[in-house]
Amino acid sequence: MTDLYRGKRLWVDRKEYDLPSGSRVERVAVHPGNAVVILPFRADGSCYLIRQYRFVIGEYILEAPAGTLNPGEDPVAAAHRELIEETGFQAETLIPRGTLYTTPGFSDEVLFLYEAHGLSPSCLYQKDEDEIIELVRVKWEDLPEMIRDGRICDAKTISIICRCIGESR
Repeated sequence: MTDLYRGKRLWVDRKEYDLPSGSRVERVAVHPGNAVVILPFRADGSCYLIRQYRFVIGEYILEAPAGTLNPGEDPVAAAHRELIEETGFQAETLIPRGTLYTTPGFSDEVLFLYEAHGLSPSCLYQKDEDEIIELVRVKWEDLPEMIRDGRICDAKTISIICRCIGESR
């Protein structure tokens, strides 16, 4: 294995992998660490998304609150922490909605998906200095159309919404 890049949040390496066919290939892999995605629901059935500036694409997008796990951090603890950091709300209940791989063709990142209920303002809320975030309240029934027309184009957000479809509101 050869490290090509090692940064604060992720690293990139090149190494040989054995395929199920018995072939051996050399590939580059990105290791960003795992993350959590939370869809917070209000008592009236609406939910919160965040409108966040993403410098890599140079625009604001609507997305579910999310964030990277700290080394050794439990995903549930990370979900509680990230919900507070990005929305200012704490959740009484987190319902696991499974996991997903973001880009398994070149990355080992796993996202842990949660639905949050019983929201209340948190005294621990402190906005990160490097994040430009606006909280946006959205009606649950509007989400499918927002996905169809492109107002929601973030893959992790589309995934958590799809995992929550069919659940009673």
